[in-house]
Amino acid sequence: MGITKTEGLAIKDRVYTVSEVSEIVKTALEVALPQVWVEGEVSGHKKAASGHVFFSLKDEKSVIKAVLWQSAARKVAFDLKDGLQVVCRGKVSVYEPRGDYQLYVDQVEPKGKGALQLRFEQLKEKLRAEGLFDEARKRKLPLRPRTIGVVTSPTGAAIRDILRVLERRYARLRVVIYPARVQGEGAAAEIVEGIGALGIWPGIEVLIVGRGGGSIEDLWAFNEEPVARAIARSPVPVISAVGHEVDFTIADFVADLRAPTPSAAAEMVIATEEAFVERIDGATRRLADLLRYGLRDRRSGVDGLARHRIFQNFQVRLANLARRVDELETRGRNVLRAERQALAEQKGAARLAAERLANVLVRTVGEHRGAWERLAASLHALSPLGVVKKGYAIVWKEGGLRLAGRIEDVEPGETVTVSYFKGEFGARVEAIDRKKRLESRFLKEGP
Repeated sequence: MGITKTEGLAIKDRVYTVSEVSEIVKTALEVALPQVWVEGEVSGHKKAASGHVFFSLKDEKSVIKAVLWQSAARKVAFDLKDGLQVVCRGKVSVYEPRGDYQLYVDQVEPKGKGALQLRFEQLKEKLRAEGLFDEARKRKLPLRPRTIGVVTSPTGAAIRDILRVLERRYARLRVVIYPARVQGEGAAAEIVEGIGALGIWPGIEVLIVGRGGGSIEDLWAFNEEPVARAIARSPVPVISAVGHEVDFTIADFVADLRAPTPSAAAEMVIATEEAFVERIDGATRRLADLLRYGLRDRRSGVDGLARHRIFQNFQVRLANLARRVDELETRGRNVLRAERQALAEQKGAARLAAERLANVLVRTVGEHRGAWERLAASLHALSPLGVVKKGYAIVWKEGGLRLAGRIEDVEPGETVTVSYFKGEFGARVEAIDRKKRLESRFLKEGP
């Protein structure tokens, strides 16, 4: 190519426009680098309203701009963010309006770990920060559920294992199954639907959500955010039973209880007949002890009050109340003894016995509570302490040894002691009006 001198400037035979130069560079880059993998740190990440993602890749020496179109961005299995080390596949070209060269990305992978693993860790940290893993929000399983729900594949090994264990441990249990795909596209949506439907199903008290083991790809439906949030908002407790013992999913962390296998979930949800009877026996013994000790303490309190000088004129009525306390204690022991015996004779029908025991215990406790309320009301009505506490006083004779309960008990010139709830003082009776009544002091005078 020839070069000529024109006014001291060296120019080419042809003068190119800016657009032409950009086009030449673009073509050269696209031919030289039709597809390339570029490693770097994400910087300046920004997602547009259109769904396109713009960012830069940088290392210690250089920076290259990059763009991820919406269609490719939807396929990225993790959240792209600043500071993340990634490997991007794409072509290098020129953005002609600005003359910038940039990487047009069609695939992004995290450096050092798989995309799904990174996505798992990102979602796990997000939900943990929101408190969805907190033990305080986890609910206890019902002691003896009548109906449970299961969300899983109707053809998988998991449902067979669950039903086999439930049949062996408690054949009369009702099981409602919501069939859902547990792997592949659309599985997460079906699991969410199942949790929502069975959570409000009449009578269902607990849910099992799960499947058998597999790779992280196989189990991925249980790592989806919608599934985690469906478990968190379920109105009934949820047992996550996904995979084998070594497999953990996001669902495991959010659920009220995690079972290592579907079979283990079935064992957790229902105790054996013998274990249930033992728990009822233990509860019965503890309730009997509480009633016995409570009644004993109440009787001791009544006996103590009966010995107080204030109650010397009420010994007969307090003795009657004490006898009623003894009768209640004896009655309570007899009822509980009878129910324990009946339960022991009917272990083959543990549910019926448990329901009957629960009803009797509730009724007995209610009767005892009502009796104690009546006793307390009677004692309060008898006690001058309640009246004195409201601002009234008690008058004593003989240096506080004898109660002056009537106007006839005092004489003019006599020295008495006046006791308030807190404090007392001595006084001398100057004059007595035995005809005047207290209510006359509260009558309004006429105009």
